Amino acid sequence: MAKTIKHQGVIENIEGSHIQVRILQTSACASCSIKGHCTSVDVDEKLIDIHTSDAHTYQVGESVWVMGALSMGMKAVLLAFVLPLVILVAALFILMNVLEDELLAVAGSIVCLSVYYILLRLLFKSVWKGKFSFYIQR
Repeated sequence: MAKTIKHQGVIENIEGSHIQVRILQTSACASCSIKGHCTSVDVDEKLIDIHTSDAHTYQVGESVWVMGALSMGMKAVLLAFVLPLVILVAALFILMNVLEDELLAVAGSIVCLSVYYILLRLLFKSVWKGKFSFYIQR
């Protein structure tokens, strides 16, 4: 892969071919030189699940690079933010014209958005899991 997303992490757990890696996800300003004087510093720990056939060659506590395709990140943004915004706005406009009650239209559009996220969650394990996979390097 020519364009990759890369995070350094530490292996937390190994079970068979399954490896869990803990990474520190930082915002762009977390590495700023004046972050101590600012309240917008955002650092979050994430556990990434990786399936690999050579898991037995790694050890718990080992430092590794977690990598994934840049296109995978773009798909995630599309599915998690862009498409839901389109659904929310479209449902709101359609329901406003059909119901003529603003409160019901807003509630209906939120229900539509909730249904989208529930379907996305249910389909993730069967449809999307293979498209969103990471690999590790030493």
